[in-house]
Amino acid sequence: MAFLSSHTLILTTTRSSSSHSLPKLLHSHHHHSSPDTLSFPIKPTTTTQNIHNLSTASVPFDKWSTKVSFFPTFLKKPKDAKPIKEELLEAIAPLDRGADATPEDQQRIDQIARKLEAVNPTKEPLKSDLLNGKWELIYTTSASILQTQRPKLLRSRTNYQAINADTLRAQNMESWPFFNQVTADLTPLNARKVAVKFDFFKIAGLIPIKAPGRARGELEITYLDEELRVSRGDKGNLFILKMIDPSYRIPV
Repeated sequence: MAFLSSHTLILTTTRSSSSHSLPKLLHSHHHHSSPDTLSFPIKPTTTTQNIHNLSTASVPFDKWSTKVSFFPTFLKKPKDAKPIKEELLEAIAPLDRGADATPEDQQRIDQIARKLEAVNPTKEPLKSDLLNGKWELIYTTSASILQTQRPKLLRSRTNYQAINADTLRAQNMESWPFFNQVTADLTPLNARKVAVKFDFFKIAGLIPIKAPGRARGELEITYLDEELRVSRGDKGNLFILKMIDPSYRIPV
């Protein structure tokens, strides 16, 4: 029952010019005539040559314009997560939830997951209703959850995790052949990270056994939307899950 003995929650649980002004127009200079000289005001004239001299004496506009952004960073459209999610799902599809992943596969999945985490639309997942419900584990690096030490026939076919953020409860479930379960209390450490304390294991989903006091961990939710959740555990494991039932409630 490596799934139970692991005490791990699925998930567990951006040279500018030194001048900041626009190019300055040339200023006329007033010269005082000498006492022996009679001077008359000269009517200003504008010639093509004067215009040319003015433009060449100023800072070229094209150089200045290339150094000024009229679109601040905060107005730029965020990168779309959809193609990154598609890349991630395609990469993990042939890996049997991670059981068949090589170290190179794991490195590639981690790199794609980090790209997705960088565009996370839910900055405070523990305050979001998107977290609630039943999730299916589709990839992890946790060998104890994958039960890779067992023959394939004796490994859990599917693993689920349910979270109810309003009650701060979590539940891990295995499918055939053992149907083991474990429940846990969650204690928020910040808006995206929780401490996990397992309380009861259920053998075959029926026989309750109190969890030992050392059955603890931490979980950080690094990406969350309506379909997909990415989390990282305190032991360095990566967990990727897809939503299957947003209405699911953990039994009291």
